[in-house]
Amino acid sequence: ALEPLSVGLAIGVASALTGYLSHPRFYCSYVECCPSAGHRFNATALKVQLDTKLFGQHLAKDVVLKAVMGFSNNPSPKKPLTLSLHGWAGTGKNFLSQILAEHVHPAGLRSKFVHLFLATLHFPHHDQLKLYKEQLQNWIRGNVSACPYSVFIFDEMDKMHPGLIDAIKPFLDYYEHVDRVSYRKAIFIFLSNAGGDLINKAALDFWTSGKRREEIQLKDLEPMLSVGVFNNKNSGLWHSSLIDRNLIDYFVPFLPLEHKHVKMCVRAEMTARGHAVDERVVQAVADEMTFFPKEQKIYSDKGCKTVQAKLDIHEDV
Repeated sequence: ALEPLSVGLAIGVASALTGYLSHPRFYCSYVECCPSAGHRFNATALKVQLDTKLFGQHLAKDVVLKAVMGFSNNPSPKKPLTLSLHGWAGTGKNFLSQILAEHVHPAGLRSKFVHLFLATLHFPHHDQLKLYKEQLQNWIRGNVSACPYSVFIFDEMDKMHPGLIDAIKPFLDYYEHVDRVSYRKAIFIFLSNAGGDLINKAALDFWTSGKRREEIQLKDLEPMLSVGVFNNKNSGLWHSSLIDRNLIDYFVPFLPLEHKHVKMCVRAEMTARGHAVDERVVQAVADEMTFFPKEQKIYSDKGCKTVQAKLDIHEDV
């Protein structure tokens, strides 16, 4: 027969071991966990990432950094943080959203708490709009219930069926709870090419008047951008209640990229591949890009989107 002391000791050891293994610090070192209450962004690390990896976007970097830090440092936000990023393809919208997601959840887009929606993939059929709205609401409700710090990224907003995004309005509004769930710690990010023409024209006007692009301020673009997107049937936010009710905190413009920014992208990609930066290759890749307007050829019409593909054929140089 087992001695009472031995049984008691075994039970004690088992209990202690179980307690240790189930402790959040140990458990979350092996399984991804939702951040604990009071989670804060690392402002310095986020700024370094944006400064070294996002080129030619002084406005976007400044606005997003201040917005997320203010949101993170607020112990009781009144609504979720909602950002709408606008600009032509290749200017860095996806890149910035990925960097931001990684600073909330280190696994980034691989995290079970970061959710990416592609309009053409997840919501392809206009005749199923009602179903999509129900599915979207259920998905967001379930995931925020599991983790209040969930991040939702909606890409291709300019291809989203008008009216669909309004289904999430209750979650973005100034409610403390919706069906006993609080959404105030979540982050919603919209990515869209809509408004890119307006941004490009404003940037060209600054260039024509002899002003530096760094002089462009948010107040120069945001009012025009919000109105333009609201009235654009191809924006996904056409006549949206999210704009009408001022539920989008910032309309963030991404400026068209110049030659020097394209070269910065090439250098960064070469470094990421473990190659020494060769300025001959940098120039060769930049020369293969196309620029607008036709006469001045100031801005890359694809931003840095094709840099990786074009660099592939120059790797042996």
